[in-house]
Amino acid sequence: MGNRPGERAREAAVAEFLSIVIPTLEAAETLQATLAALADAGAALRTETIVADGGSTDATRAAAETLGARVVEAPRGRGRQLIAGAAAARGGWLLFLHADTRLAPGWAAAAAAFMADPANAARAGYFRLALDDAAPAARRLERLVAWRCRRLGLPYGDQGLLIARGFYAALGGYRPLAMMEDVALVRRIGARRLVALDAVALTSARRYRREGYLLRPARNLLCLALYFLGLPPRLIARIYA
Repeated sequence: MGNRPGERAREAAVAEFLSIVIPTLEAAETLQATLAALADAGAALRTETIVADGGSTDATRAAAETLGARVVEAPRGRGRQLIAGAAAARGGWLLFLHADTRLAPGWAAAAAAFMADPANAARAGYFRLALDDAAPAARRLERLVAWRCRRLGLPYGDQGLLIARGFYAALGGYRPLAMMEDVALVRRIGARRLVALDAVALTSARRYRREGYLLRPARNLLCLALYFLGLPPRLIARIYA
């Protein structure tokens, strides 16, 4: 009985601890900026950063370790890497983040406020999407994403996902899908249990610049429609690629 206060204190410390999980593959070009932005946590949060790497041959691992992240090896595939990163995490809260997404200043305060509310133990938070492109097409796409999140309850992985470990486990976590692992999880969470956090996730627009602000969203919408129609993710991945 005498150890129970100490045990409760340790449990409370774990509950307030945030593990940030980032899946990577040949991500050296963007990872350093992503990790540097996480330093904004300051005194607002106790954090650890886990990079779940799928076999990069570039400087991804070196960039992660230089900036204090813990690297775990994982089978290639974002779903499998997210699973491996979550399994290695020690925190009572998990933040899943893409390697080319930089959280804007203020993210830690928004995350800490969300974590502090007991009602959010069975909810998940996501950030507002912004693209690092000054083009008007980028602003239109941001508004479309905001509408999709607000009306359909479908934030994507490039907006981050903040979730209590217990809730994540109760939902069954990520699944080892070829793609759509983020959509599969947020659908199980449900629109009513998804909360927009008051902070921005600044995501690379390089793929939109390369493929076009019409073609790429149209292809994404096609893939989403095929997923809702029941096409296996492995086949959708071929179309996406």
